[in-house]
Amino acid sequence: MRRCADQDRRSPLPGAPVIDLLLALWPLFAMIVAGYWLRLRAFPSEAFWPGAERLNYFILFPALLFSSLAKAPLNNPALPRLALAVLLGLGIAWLALLLVRRLRGWPAGRFGAFTQGILRFNTYLGLAAVGSLFGQEGLTLAAIMLALMVPTVNVLSVWSLTAERGVSARSLLLPILKNPLILACAGGALFNLTGIGLPGGTDRLLSLLAAASLPLGLLCVGAALKPEQLGGEVPALGWSSALRLLAMPLLAWAVAWGLNLPAMESAVLVLFFALPTAPTAYVLTRQLGGDSQLMAGIITLQTLLAAGSLVAIMTLLA
Repeated sequence: MRRCADQDRRSPLPGAPVIDLLLALWPLFAMIVAGYWLRLRAFPSEAFWPGAERLNYFILFPALLFSSLAKAPLNNPALPRLALAVLLGLGIAWLALLLVRRLRGWPAGRFGAFTQGILRFNTYLGLAAVGSLFGQEGLTLAAIMLALMVPTVNVLSVWSLTAERGVSARSLLLPILKNPLILACAGGALFNLTGIGLPGGTDRLLSLLAAASLPLGLLCVGAALKPEQLGGEVPALGWSSALRLLAMPLLAWAVAWGLNLPAMESAVLVLFFALPTAPTAYVLTRQLGGDSQLMAGIITLQTLLAAGSLVAIMTLLA
């Protein structure tokens, strides 16, 4: 990646040695392992994890996104190119998936699992990694990216799982409009445009909520792992994981290079395209009648492999 003139950020990139990347990322995966270990030990209880996930999804995580976008410099001249890079990368991957589906004749349930395994991303891990590598400036860029990626990927995921049954515009758009992450992004951007800031201690309140979001989210990621599902379709799990963890970040790098994105924007884009798929993909797959066993295996394998692939990708592209 091109060297950025401003080197006062917390990021160990560009040109970072592997040890700096490991020091930034290993605590995140330690939290994931801790979440898995706690669930195995039934601590605090099996009922704790669904409640923790809902608390994070509906309150803590939206607070992080809202506060990041409410303070974001939306006049950054690189933002239109970053938005174009996000949509272009997702669009190319989606067209490739449609072509492969046509060649292989996948049913919707299987196609939906592969689509989510390749296009969706673990938001909790992504923001935790961006925060460790790039600090608040990186989190602001990540929040802007999420405002584009979350609705786009959700629409493609729902469509792929229901392709054979047909789906109305209402059934596609209503879950998007009710998504708390999307609402938080939209609310934060609109609040930003008012120019009034976050007065009366609101900034501190949101910061406290946001600070709890990422560690709790990483613990929930670990608690959702299902290693028992890895004994199924090994080839399918392997190639889908390779596409998500290796091919997608390389695609993101090519798009960033072609659009001449600045160094930090390029790094954040590549990182988000290098993330494992989201644990919530399992819930959506099960709800819409997809291949939930395949989806559980993809989520687990990608999360485990990401501990090495994220460091490798960021080192290669630094």
